[in-house]
Amino acid sequence: MHPFGHSTLGEAMIRQLAIPVRRQGLHDITKRVEEEARRAGLNEGLCTLYIQHTSASLLIQENCDPSVRDDLENWLNRLVPENDSLYTHTTEGPDDMPAHIKSALTAVSISIPLIDGSLALGTWQGIFLWEHRHHAGNRTVIMHLA
Repeated sequence: MHPFGHSTLGEAMIRQLAIPVRRQGLHDITKRVEEEARRAGLNEGLCTLYIQHTSASLLIQENCDPSVRDDLENWLNRLVPENDSLYTHTTEGPDDMPAHIKSALTAVSISIPLIDGSLALGTWQGIFLWEHRHHAGNRTVIMHLA
């Protein structure tokens, strides 16, 4: 791996993105991913994103109305509540086991085509890191462009 978190192998390029996340919820990372994709200089290809964590996930979702993000978060919190008596993994706090379940129900990787040097997202689509813990710190997303 390149000392700056970048490496190249032929036409493929890998970037390691450190994403600061301070609270539970959906965090729009679209601009960051677009900037890295543009820097890669590929005209066509595939951008694959992978999050290296078991209590967060990735999602392509509505990027215009923030109430969509609130509704998704509220729905998932109702589906997977904290302090459920079924949980035996409780040493890391009441939000940890629910975060693992939420990550298992959602996605840890997504792929977006690159067309004419741009991510082929729809008009209302954005790329989100979905943090399932209440306090997280930095999350690492691996970006593979080929």
